[in-house]
Amino acid sequence: MTDAIAILKADPPRTRLWPTVLGGWTLAAIVLCLAFAGAIATLRFPDPDDAMRLLEVRDWLGGQSWWDVGQHRLNGGDFAMHWSRLVDLPIAAAMLVLDPFFSTNAANRIAMTVVPLVTLLALMALAANLTRRVSDVERAKLALLLAPLSIPIVYQMRPLRIDHHGWQVVLAMAATTLLLGRATTRNGVLAGLALATLVTISLEGLPIAVAITAVAALAWAWQPERRDVLRALAATFFAAALALHVATRGPGLFAPVCDAMSPAWLAVLGVAALSLVAVTFVGTQALLVRLAALVGGGAVTIAALLILAPACLRGPFATLDPLVYRLWYLNVAEGMPIWQQEPAWALMTIGFPVVGLVGSIAAWSRSTGALRTRWTILLAILGAGFVLTLFVMRAGATANALAIPGGAWLLLAMLERARQIGPVILRTLATAGALIAVSPDLLVGAVFAALPAQPSTHHAVPGARVSCDGAADVRALAQLPPEILFAPIDVSPEIIATTRHRAIAGGYHRNSAALHTVMAAFMGAPETARATIVASHAGYLVACPGLFEMDIYRDEAPRGLWARLERGERFAWLTPVPIAGSPVLAWRVNNSSRAPLSGAPVRP
Repeated sequence: MTDAIAILKADPPRTRLWPTVLGGWTLAAIVLCLAFAGAIATLRFPDPDDAMRLLEVRDWLGGQSWWDVGQHRLNGGDFAMHWSRLVDLPIAAAMLVLDPFFSTNAANRIAMTVVPLVTLLALMALAANLTRRVSDVERAKLALLLAPLSIPIVYQMRPLRIDHHGWQVVLAMAATTLLLGRATTRNGVLAGLALATLVTISLEGLPIAVAITAVAALAWAWQPERRDVLRALAATFFAAALALHVATRGPGLFAPVCDAMSPAWLAVLGVAALSLVAVTFVGTQALLVRLAALVGGGAVTIAALLILAPACLRGPFATLDPLVYRLWYLNVAEGMPIWQQEPAWALMTIGFPVVGLVGSIAAWSRSTGALRTRWTILLAILGAGFVLTLFVMRAGATANALAIPGGAWLLLAMLERARQIGPVILRTLATAGALIAVSPDLLVGAVFAALPAQPSTHHAVPGARVSCDGAADVRALAQLPPEILFAPIDVSPEIIATTRHRAIAGGYHRNSAALHTVMAAFMGAPETARATIVASHAGYLVACPGLFEMDIYRDEAPRGLWARLERGERFAWLTPVPIAGSPVLAWRVNNSSRAPLSGAPVRP
C-alpha cells in the first residue's frame, strides 16, 4: 500500500487520481461485501489455504514463534509449511486492532474482509497510475472500472481471500509501474524491493520476477541511459531478498529447500545481480555488444543455477510420492496449464489478457518517442505474463492486472467511435458492446452459468447422501469431543481452523508421507486401512460423501475402505456416530491406542 502511494506521488503534479481511485474502490468494495455477505457471515472460506492462513495468524498471535510456520495440529504436530510470515503481517495487524473491541469470531470476519479489500485498493491505485504513465488520465479512470470487473483479480482480492496471491499481483504491478517511471536509482531500488518481497512471499512469483528483470535489462540494452535503474533493481533485488530471508526464516535460513528462498536460490540471485551490474559497464558500446554482454551474463547465471541448485531444476514437486503426485498434485487446478482447465475457467482467465495484448499492440503502433518505449516495456512484461499463464493457471491474476492499461486504451478507442454514432439506440448498443468486448471473462462466466450443469466424470452411487461440500457440514464435527480426526485432505484445514479437533494432513507438498497415509487408507483394503488409522492415533474416521476427493478414492479403488463404506458396508472396528444437521459421516475408531491431546487450538 505504501508503494502505491509513493508511486502516485513520484511524477510531477498532474490531475489528481486519488479521489477517483478512492471513489471507484469504495463502490467496488461495497458491491463485493454485498455479493459475499453470506460467505462473510458464515466464514465460508474461498479456499482451504484461506482457512490455513487464518489458523497460522491466530497461532502466531497465540504464541507460536515468528520463525515457526509449521502446523502443529496436523500429523501429530509434525507438519512442515513453506509459507512466509510476510503475508501474515497485515492480517495480524488488523486482528490486534480489532480484538480489544470485538469477539474473536467478529474480529476474524472483519480482518478477513478488510485486508483483501485493501489489497484491491493498492492494485487499483497501481493500475490507474500505470495506465496514466502509458496513456492519459481518461484511460486511467477507465482502468479503475476494469480492475474489479476481472474475475481472476476479484477472486484473489475478494472478502475472505487472505492467502498470498493477491499481494503477489500487487507487487508485480508495483515493480512494473516503477520500471515505466523515470529511469532513476530510486525507482530501481523500489522495484527491486517489490520483486524481493514477491519471491519471499512465495517462490511461485520467481518466473514473473525474472521476466520483469529481463525486460529491464533489455530496456537498458536499447537505452544505455537506463543504467542506474537496472543496477539499482538488480542489487536491491538480491540484497532485499537476502535480508527478508534472514528476517523471516531465522534459525531455518540455511535449510536446503527448493520451494522457498534458500541459500542456493540466494546464491543464484547474487550471481545474477553481479552479472547485471557488470554488464552495464559496457554501456558506451554498440547495441550488439550490449546484447552480447547480457547473453553472457545470462549464461553465467544459468551456470550458477546448474552448479548451486541442480536439484531445484526439477521443481518442488519432483520428489512427491508417486501416489500423491498422481491423485493430488495433478488435480490441483491452479498449478496446471490452461489447456487442462475447465473451459469456462480457461476462457475467463486468458480472455482479458488477450484484450490487453490487442490494446497494447494498437497503442504501441500509434505511439512515438518515450511513450512508445513505455508501451514496449509494458507489452513485453504482459507478453511474458500471458505465456506464464498458459503453462501455470495461477499466474492468470497477474496477467489480468498487467492487461489493464491495454484494455483501458482499447475501451476508450471503442467508446470514442460509439459516441460518433447518431441514433441513440445504436449508440447505446455500441457502448454496451464495447464494455462487453473488453470484459470477455464476465461474458464467458454468464454464458457458462446459464448452461446446464455438466455431468460429473465420476460415476454416481445409487442412494448416495447429499454432498458434504459446505463449510457448515464440516464444522458440525465440533459436536464431537476434541480428538484427532482421520479426515479427507481437502477439508482438514477447515476442520482444524473451525473446531477444536486435530487432523492428519492437508494439501501441502512438504508432507508427502502424511498425504500418502490419508490417501492410501481411504483406498486401501479395510484391514490395512485399520492398521494405518489406528497407528495415526485418530479417534474418529471422517468422510464427506460427494466430495471430489472422495470420488477419486472410490473410483480408483472400488474395493477400498471408502468405496465399501459409501456402499453401506460396516466394519466391527468402526462405530457410526451421527452428526446432527450435516451430511458429514463419522465413525468412532474402536480399539485404538490414542495419544492424549496437548493444548487446544484457538477457535476462530
